[in-house]
Amino acid sequence: MKDTGATGGLAFLKMHGAGNDFVIIDSRGAPAVTTTRLARALGDRNRGVGFDQLAEIRDAEGADFALDFWNSDGSRAGACGNASRCVADLILRQTGGSSVTFRTERGDLRAERRADGLVSVNMGQPQLDWAAVPLAHAVDTLHLPVPGPVIGMALLLVWLVMRRGPDEPLRHTAGNLLQNLSLMFVPAGTGVMLHIGRLTDEAWPIAVALVASTVLGLAATGLTLHLL
Repeated sequence: MKDTGATGGLAFLKMHGAGNDFVIIDSRGAPAVTTTRLARALGDRNRGVGFDQLAEIRDAEGADFALDFWNSDGSRAGACGNASRCVADLILRQTGGSSVTFRTERGDLRAERRADGLVSVNMGQPQLDWAAVPLAHAVDTLHLPVPGPVIGMALLLVWLVMRRGPDEPLRHTAGNLLQNLSLMFVPAGTGVMLHIGRLTDEAWPIAVALVASTVLGLAATGLTLHLL
């Protein structure tokens, strides 16, 4: 946790939890200050502060406090478990209490201090309806289709388990590939950096070429499969 220690402007805390980082604004006893523009400016990791989510603490009726959540692009989020844990730890340290309830757009969340000193949050029932997730179109979230590559990896795993591991030649080859995996991304990255000016100047022709080649490739593949 880091306190900005600001004497003017907007004071906030930077907190980290389970690999995520959060900006916490304490507006207890004062009006809320976060707007889409402010959240986007603070969320910019190059010109702002940077965060995975922003949480603003407000006074509330029917709960100890209210929590408003914002994404770094300026959009609102219903709730965030890790951010709630961070805020709960902050408040419980201040009050000396053992539990606290937050009112969020997702509903009321109860956080409590466990015997091991950590903080847990009851996030309530999971959202299983496609519109509540949300997803782009109606789908049964309990019966999602499994992509082909995932099935292939599962079959490969089963095959390797049945064989009690890979053969020595495969183990040696795979080990070398994994050790030098980053090198496979160097040519593309280097090419982009060296020719970024030309890519910018010829963005439209490149975009048209990419789209056209993709369409033609799909059409050729479809026609070939149809003829077969």
